[in-house]
Amino acid sequence: MHIVIAPDSFKESLSAPQVANAIQTGMAAALPNATFSLLPMADGGEGFAQSMLERLGGERFHCDVTGPDFRPVTASFVINREQRLAVLDVASASGLPLMPSTAKNPLHTTSLGTGELIRAALDHDIDEIIIGLGGSATNDAGAGILTALGARLLDGAGKPIIPTGHGLGALMTLDLSTLDSRLRAVTLTAACDVDNPLCGPDGAATVFGPQKGATVSHIRSLEQHLHRFARICHYQLGHAIAHFPGAGAAGGIGAALGGLLNAQLVPGVELLLTRTHAYSTLAQADWIITGEGRVDGQTQHGKVPMALARIGQSHHIPVVVIAGSVGDNCDTLYQHGVKAIFPIQPGPCSLSEALVNTASNVTRTTENIARLMDNPIN
Repeated sequence: MHIVIAPDSFKESLSAPQVANAIQTGMAAALPNATFSLLPMADGGEGFAQSMLERLGGERFHCDVTGPDFRPVTASFVINREQRLAVLDVASASGLPLMPSTAKNPLHTTSLGTGELIRAALDHDIDEIIIGLGGSATNDAGAGILTALGARLLDGAGKPIIPTGHGLGALMTLDLSTLDSRLRAVTLTAACDVDNPLCGPDGAATVFGPQKGATVSHIRSLEQHLHRFARICHYQLGHAIAHFPGAGAAGGIGAALGGLLNAQLVPGVELLLTRTHAYSTLAQADWIITGEGRVDGQTQHGKVPMALARIGQSHHIPVVVIAGSVGDNCDTLYQHGVKAIFPIQPGPCSLSEALVNTASNVTRTTENIARLMDNPIN
């Protein structure tokens, strides 16, 4: 039996490679004669650059940038000199884990650091920058990125706005003529973990604002400011940025990259599998085991389990999903190749207990799954 283990990270507890190792430990205990291929995954969020580094090789660089709450943080990016390629994560510079839990508020966070990271990558002799979207603490529609790359975002008095979700409310003029000229010589590719638009009931503020600390009133304000930003982009620059799939990724960074900087937005899982030639490994599996920290209705919109379910379905390979928690509206996954979804928690517990015990819970759960695979019920 050949089992391909291809999980995403379980945020705040285990990286994707750690989850994969825990799954293999559990399954190997019950299936000692099975062979395993480990393909740690990322959908464009946290760990995407690391996944690309592990598959393609390269060198990691660190630099100090502006964090999401304007405090300095140390972020990183990967350079593959053979392919003249840079890979970076929004989460590394502007990610939610960089924020104190008591201070999360997307009205006042910025993507400046991600723009500074892009600028640092441009210092290398490269032809392409891949930017992993996802895991951001921001809802500034990429205003921070644009500012860091030289764009002028001005208020009614001609002064620069503060590049935050709240700051967008003062925007009157957007000037891209002063952008870093080196951008014209590189291809920008954005790896998206969602396909949401910028605005509306499925947009960046409404869907993802709450997990970033937004209240109902915050979401109302953010939504108004995103609409304002979109209108200014349309009337002043002729760019329609609000409704294309992925525009709402990373608090609207997808809109800035795809709508204003000519980046190609690609599903992160698809990009990772294509660039690392992993499709052939998946196609040879008897079973595919995947998972992520939380499986719910959002999983079908570009997340790892959904992408692997579709691959499994096309090759008639059963796919099993494990999750730290299972929410509502997962039924769609069963229609696209998932055979079963298993939560890893053995019973009620606090979040801190769940995070501490993630590895052992993954191992125990997947050992039980493996025993069922070895002795299927007819």
